[in-house]
Amino acid sequence: MQQKITPNLWFDGNAKEAVDFYRDTFSGTILNTSYYPKEGLAGLQQNLAGKELAIDFRLGNYQFTAINAGPQFKFNPSISFMLNFDTTHDDMAREKLDWVWEHLIAGGGSALMPISEYPFSKRYGWLKDRYGLTWQLTLTDPADQPKPFIVPSLMFSGRNK
Repeated sequence: MQQKITPNLWFDGNAKEAVDFYRDTFSGTILNTSYYPKEGLAGLQQNLAGKELAIDFRLGNYQFTAINAGPQFKFNPSISFMLNFDTTHDDMAREKLDWVWEHLIAGGGSALMPISEYPFSKRYGWLKDRYGLTWQLTLTDPADQPKPFIVPSLMFSGRNK
């Protein structure tokens, strides 16, 4: 499946640290890094002079952009990333799911839905990592239709459903 959107993730001055954390978790790669100018920044951006502005990176076959900015915007559970662990083609899918869960929740993450068996999955959990980004991990059995490893999940409520 071809990627249609590139999620831009807003971090509070720690984008490089976050990207390194995700690269360690998913064996990802950095594609490109742009930097703030070393001089001439005003206001809230002065403390970012010379630091990373944006980092394009890939986790599996999915591309992201990390934006290094300030505290103006925070992640919330209305946007998360579904991680599909394919039991049809990978005998170690459950173990990999558990390892990724432990890695993402370490260092200040928290469970939104504990990892467990649910009516819709033999193994599922929803967590918020140390940076506030939420991830939904699930075992899948896509015998009929393969699913990409990473799928953005955008949730709406009220009139926007």
